[in-house]
Amino acid sequence: ILACLGTIPSTGLLTLKQPWASLVANGYKIYEFRSWKTKYRGEILIHAGCGVDKEWLDKVKDYGIDFPKKKILCKVVLEDCIEIDDGFNKMVKTLDSNVYSHKDRTGYAWKLGKVTKLDIDKEINGQLGLWNYDVDK
Repeated sequence: ILACLGTIPSTGLLTLKQPWASLVANGYKIYEFRSWKTKYRGEILIHAGCGVDKEWLDKVKDYGIDFPKKKILCKVVLEDCIEIDDGFNKMVKTLDSNVYSHKDRTGYAWKLGKVTKLDIDKEINGQLGLWNYDVDK
């Protein structure tokens, strides 16, 4: 795995259910919603956990992308952590409704950019929150 990750062995991982992880990895989803804020800005890895939201997977099944489980899919840059307000909710409702439901949200939107897809075959279990993975395993 270290060869695939290059110089980022201490980068944190964020586990997402499918289809959300693959939507981030393929550039369809640039906001990830959390109930908590983070001051961290920089690289994180997006990990597809073993959970699947079947209702939402059905909505994006025709996007032509794969939805693997228990894999690190990409590296992204966490660019901002935005407290969600009425203006943000209004803006998100103008985006792809298959990716972003048109419901009002509370909490924080993590803005993800600079997606770099990774090809890592090793399966690993996910965790809650931002977590680290020992790449020397």
